Amino acid sequence: MPPPSICAACGAPIRWTITEGRKRLAVNASPDPAGNAAVSRDGRGTWLSRRPTQDLPLAPYERLHMPHPATCKGREAAEEPLTRCLGVIRLDERRRERGRG
Repeated sequence: MPPPSICAACGAPIRWTITEGRKRLAVNASPDPAGNAAVSRDGRGTWLSRRPTQDLPLAPYERLHMPHPATCKGREAAEEPLTRCLGVIRLDERRRERGRG
Protein backbone atom coordinates (compact mmCIF):
# COMPACT_ATOMS: atom_id res chain seq x y z
CA MET A 1 0.00 0.00 0.00
CA PRO A 2 1.45 3.41 -0.93
CA PRO A 3 2.17 5.86 1.88
CA PRO A 4 -0.38 8.63 2.44
CA SER A 5 0.08 12.06 0.90
CA ILE A 6 0.84 15.11 3.02
CA CYS A 7 -1.42 18.17 3.25
CA ALA A 8 0.44 21.24 1.96
CA ALA A 9 -1.36 23.53 4.42
CA CYS A 10 -0.90 21.62 7.71
CA GLY A 11 1.45 18.68 7.03
CA ALA A 12 -1.06 16.02 8.15
CA PRO A 13 -1.20 12.64 6.36
CA ILE A 14 -4.14 12.44 3.94
CA ARG A 15 -5.52 10.10 1.31
CA TRP A 16 -6.97 11.38 -1.95
CA THR A 17 -10.19 9.59 -2.84
CA ILE A 18 -12.58 9.65 -5.78
CA THR A 19 -16.21 10.32 -4.86
CA GLU A 20 -19.28 8.83 -6.51
CA GLY A 21 -19.55 12.09 -8.48
CA ARG A 22 -15.98 11.49 -9.81
CA LYS A 23 -14.55 14.40 -7.79
CA ARG A 24 -11.40 14.27 -5.67
CA LEU A 25 -11.80 14.40 -1.89
CA ALA A 26 -8.98 14.48 0.68
CA VAL A 27 -9.72 12.43 3.79
CA ASN A 28 -7.60 11.96 6.90
CA ALA A 29 -5.37 8.91 6.47
CA SER A 30 -6.55 7.21 9.68
CA PRO A 31 -10.08 5.84 10.04
CA ASP A 32 -12.32 7.85 12.36
CA PRO A 33 -15.66 6.57 13.73
CA ALA A 34 -16.91 10.19 13.80
CA GLY A 35 -16.22 10.59 10.08
CA ASN A 36 -18.89 10.78 7.40
CA ALA A 37 -17.01 9.41 4.37
CA ALA A 38 -17.09 5.67 3.70
CA VAL A 39 -13.68 4.82 2.18
CA SER A 40 -12.69 1.66 0.32
CA ARG A 41 -10.34 0.57 -2.47
CA ASP A 42 -11.35 -0.85 -5.81
CA GLY A 43 -9.64 -3.72 -7.64
CA ARG A 44 -7.02 -1.39 -9.13
CA GLY A 45 -6.10 0.09 -5.74
CA THR A 46 -7.88 3.43 -6.23
CA TRP A 47 -9.25 4.95 -3.02
CA LEU A 48 -13.01 5.57 -3.31
CA SER A 49 -15.30 7.53 -0.99
CA ARG A 50 -19.02 8.02 -0.64
CA ARG A 51 -21.60 9.20 1.90
CA PRO A 52 -23.29 6.30 3.67
CA THR A 53 -27.09 6.58 3.72
CA GLN A 54 -29.90 4.61 5.29
CA ASP A 55 -30.57 2.98 1.92
CA LEU A 56 -26.90 2.11 1.43
CA PRO A 57 -25.20 1.88 4.87
CA LEU A 58 -21.53 1.27 5.58
CA ALA A 59 -20.37 -1.99 3.97
CA PRO A 60 -18.07 -4.43 5.84
CA TYR A 61 -15.13 -3.57 3.56
CA GLU A 62 -15.50 0.21 4.08
CA ARG A 63 -14.10 2.33 6.90
CA LEU A 64 -15.33 5.73 8.04
CA HIS A 65 -12.88 8.59 7.55
CA MET A 66 -13.15 12.28 8.30
CA PRO A 67 -12.91 14.61 5.27
CA HIS A 68 -9.63 16.48 5.72
CA PRO A 69 -10.98 20.02 5.07
CA ALA A 70 -13.11 19.61 8.22
CA THR A 71 -10.02 19.08 10.41
CA CYS A 72 -7.19 20.89 8.58
CA LYS A 73 -5.15 22.94 11.07
CA GLY A 74 -3.36 24.84 8.29
CA ARG A 75 -6.39 26.87 7.36
CA GLU A 76 -6.87 28.01 10.98
CA ALA A 77 -3.33 29.36 11.23
CA ALA A 78 -3.27 30.92 7.77
CA GLU A 79 -5.24 33.88 6.58
CA GLU A 80 -6.14 31.92 3.47
CA PRO A 81 -9.53 30.25 3.17
CA LEU A 82 -10.37 26.57 2.86
CA THR A 83 -9.56 26.60 -0.84
CA ARG A 84 -5.82 26.59 0.00
CA CYS A 85 -6.19 23.19 1.64
CA LEU A 86 -8.07 21.86 -1.37
CA GLY A 87 -5.48 23.11 -3.84
CA VAL A 88 -7.88 25.57 -5.47
CA ILE A 89 -6.61 28.90 -6.79
CA ARG A 90 -8.99 31.84 -6.62
CA LEU A 91 -8.65 33.52 -10.00
CA ASP A 92 -9.80 36.98 -8.85
CA GLU A 93 -7.02 37.11 -6.26
CA ARG A 94 -4.49 35.73 -8.72
CA ARG A 95 -5.40 38.39 -11.30
CA ARG A 96 -5.02 41.15 -8.68
CA GLU A 97 -1.56 39.84 -7.82
CA ARG A 98 -0.58 40.01 -11.47
CA GLY A 99 -2.07 43.49 -11.91
CA ARG A 100 -4.83 42.51 -14.31
CA GLY A 101 -7.81 43.79 -12.52
